[in-house]
Amino acid sequence: MIDKPDVDERSLAAEVAAAWALDVSALVFLPVGLDGRAWAYRVDTVGGGRWFLKLRLGEFTPAAVRLPGLLRARGIRQVVAPIDRPDGGTPHAFGDHHLLLYPFHDGGSRWERGLTDQQWIEYGEFLGRLHTITPTAGIAGLLPAETYRSSAGERLRTLGRQAAASAALGAFWHRYGDALHRLSATVDELAARMTPARHVVCHADIHPGNLIADGDGPLHVVDWDAPVLAPRERDLTFVLSGDFGDHPIDARRAELFRRGYGPWEPDRTRLSYYRAERHLDDVAAFLAGILAPGASAESRANDRHWLTRIAERVADPGYAP
Repeated sequence: MIDKPDVDERSLAAEVAAAWALDVSALVFLPVGLDGRAWAYRVDTVGGGRWFLKLRLGEFTPAAVRLPGLLRARGIRQVVAPIDRPDGGTPHAFGDHHLLLYPFHDGGSRWERGLTDQQWIEYGEFLGRLHTITPTAGIAGLLPAETYRSSAGERLRTLGRQAAASAALGAFWHRYGDALHRLSATVDELAARMTPARHVVCHADIHPGNLIADGDGPLHVVDWDAPVLAPRERDLTFVLSGDFGDHPIDARRAELFRRGYGPWEPDRTRLSYYRAERHLDDVAAFLAGILAPGASAESRANDRHWLTRIAERVADPGYAP
């Protein structure tokens, strides 16, 4: 989130220091991510150490806590996993919030910078390995399985009524509301066409914004908050759709990705479902952010930018997910 959480940061720094036995020198807010219930900080320690802190209102899912560690133990080195506390356990309660601490990796995300040729290959290698992992029975039991029953359409209908009546979004809704309702209908139609498919472990948000690298160095994969068991198209839509990042896939990058991932032909209808459903889910999330009573002007402007970008794409007569 762009807006800071309603917490006392001095108390938060002291809690982190005590929970993970760190000599904290500074807590730096990082305005990243779209989850309205999660916030990020960089934790600086005496001696120059740095850590990444995620603060969540409520609890983290057990899968978000346990799956990354399993994947690293299976040799998938790109996974950034939470760090256990010295007294055991991984998440830590902080009032109504919970905390996870991770290693901090320099370089920032690849959303704006794009991937080098070697990173495109590594992107493929990472997803190829992830999609062949067999989780333990305990971890598999924690992962939700794909049902193709999205909540985004109902959220859109509820938020659309509010948007139409609001000063902030009335003109926007007048212009794009019909197209967004058509998108919701498209998601329902595509969901009805889904056929059984083999489920694999999916990150479920594996766009370049969640790939961290320092220059042309190795990739680090973050934001394991919502992994699922789903057909591999759930992840591959972030690679193949061209919607994510400022340097999306083209023929050459596709060849590099396949070199790492291996030969495999995606189901085009399934890809269309996941692309359309992600557009719909993002629209609902951005509408909620703009309509939130406590949102700052900066946060609303950011949400409005991304909302308009998706709406223009969806309203284009040539749009076909």
